[in-house]
Amino acid sequence: MISTLDRDVAGLFCVGFHGKTPSPEVLELVRRGVYGVVLFGRNVDGAEQVAELVHALKAAAGRPLLVSIDQEGGRVARLREPQGFTEVPPMRALGDAGDAALAREVGALLGRELRAVGIDQDYAPVVDVDTNPANPVIGDRAFSRDPAAVARLGVALAEGLQSAGVAACAKHFPGHGDTSQDSHKDLPRLPHPLARLEEVELAPFRALARAGVASVMTAHVVFEALDPRRPATLSPEVMRLLRERVGFQACAISDDLEMKAVAEHFPLEEAAPGAVAAGVDALLVCHTAGVQHRAIDLVRAAVEGGRIPRARLAEARARVERLLAFAGPAPDPRGVLARLRTREHLAVATRIPRLATGHDPTHV
Repeated sequence: MISTLDRDVAGLFCVGFHGKTPSPEVLELVRRGVYGVVLFGRNVDGAEQVAELVHALKAAAGRPLLVSIDQEGGRVARLREPQGFTEVPPMRALGDAGDAALAREVGALLGRELRAVGIDQDYAPVVDVDTNPANPVIGDRAFSRDPAAVARLGVALAEGLQSAGVAACAKHFPGHGDTSQDSHKDLPRLPHPLARLEEVELAPFRALARAGVASVMTAHVVFEALDPRRPATLSPEVMRLLRERVGFQACAISDDLEMKAVAEHFPLEEAAPGAVAAGVDALLVCHTAGVQHRAIDLVRAAVEGGRIPRARLAEARARVERLLAFAGPAPDPRGVLARLRTREHLAVATRIPRLATGHDPTHV
């Protein structure tokens, strides 16, 4: 029998799995109490199949279950035209257009198509400021090199998503735009003083916080002026910056704890409890069932041993519960195609300047 504490701790986790139908492993994690499931390209064949998959996951949960995805546009989009969805170019194209009303329409388009197949949260917009042309992971995923433009367009896109009932997620706090390494592979470090962060990186997050964005995702990046040892995801100093200087009080979500920036530098015994203790509310563990269960076990043990105060667990659970307000019902797979690639959606997409794009190689 699953204890109340175990269920409360599992309720801080969003997990990924392999396959086009719910695997036994993900169903076990849903029974254990995870709050959400994240989908990748490896889970997608077509629109009707995605709707059936989401329906099966939510029906198995028998409670609010948040299904999330990376659907930014451009090279980071798990749902594409061959599967029946409207493709939009990368956010840099919206930055070039500079039209907040168009960004809001694009957000609403993405939100309506995600909602049609039962997906509740989009890990978008990217509000990193693209100040480093050598950045291997952000690039055209960012709106602009101008913090004010990133803030204005990021707010508009998030408002569009949330107008369609889909939770937006501003990422990657406090900023991944100036790195020269990819945190999927390495642990990037940035030496910027706080004054520089205030002027450039934090401005878009502050604007999104004021606009009521539903969630923020933390970066696996070391900001040496704030915490020379730990990346943002594990750093109490960075999380205080988010809450106190940026003013964000909703749900903070970690980037995937299985990414090499964390997994190869910090043992799971430090990473999973450390993120919650630092002030992160929800943990993404995207690939391996054994790691997912072990991460839950480690956080539970940290609560039992007093390393994570019960008040911190309660605070995190309350923020996740507010995010779960976006968790919709199981979708009806019948007729889903009629709600995708509509004339209205295609008309919006054709108004966006086109940039050359490639498919995102980092997550499948």
